[in-house]
Amino acid sequence: MRILLTNDDGIHAEGLEALEQIARELTDDVWIVAPETDQSGASHSISLSDPLRLREIGDKRFAVRGTPSDCVIMGVRHVLADKRPDLILSGVNRGQNVAEDVTYSGTIAGAIEGTLLGVPSIALSQNYDRIRAIADPYATSRAYGADVVRRIVSAGFSPDRLVNVNFPGCEVEEVTGVEVARQGKRDQNLLEIEARSDGRGNPYFWILFGRAQSKVEDGTDLAAIRARKISVTPLSIDLTDHAMFDGLRAAFADR
Repeated sequence: MRILLTNDDGIHAEGLEALEQIARELTDDVWIVAPETDQSGASHSISLSDPLRLREIGDKRFAVRGTPSDCVIMGVRHVLADKRPDLILSGVNRGQNVAEDVTYSGTIAGAIEGTLLGVPSIALSQNYDRIRAIADPYATSRAYGADVVRRIVSAGFSPDRLVNVNFPGCEVEEVTGVEVARQGKRDQNLLEIEARSDGRGNPYFWILFGRAQSKVEDGTDLAAIRARKISVTPLSIDLTDHAMFDGLRAAFADR
């Protein structure tokens, strides 16, 4: 099995090292095409107005001056043009990608692009415990990643579907299980704008989420991570809201 790895934290990210370890438990045919620099929050953007610079930095290891989506396109259509990958793994992201994160995440976007190109794709992210420090933040990813990926692959992929995996931020022995969970929704009242000033007194701002815990629904990725479970969520490329069809058709019936 040939596996292509990418991420949004950059070619030198610790999470990419964890992902490579996971992939090598599954196969020896592992290729890496990842962004030259941090592309967190890039979502599913591609570079249309700037050229892509590809740099080989090691055996089967390439850096692209572009987004995660750019990297997957370059990996599938250029680097591995002679033999496409059988699987794309994107991550392991530094921080969880749950709830609304999936619409912002470059990690998820890497898996989306792989899916669009017809390659089964999985996004993997690692939650960080905000209360206490974990000696190896990617410990649960390293310990459980290969088995989780193996089970997902054995279940099979439907067209236009990808899988989003999140590992809880705890010690390996504290993981309480695996839950197939739906995408959750955060309390947007926790979204904050923090104003600061630079050395010249000019204002600048950070977008962040408050640390208070919001109420979460059972069965969601948010609830799974809070319960120290590995969250596995199938995602669909098709964003059509089929439930609204009848209402919209009635609204435009006279047109």
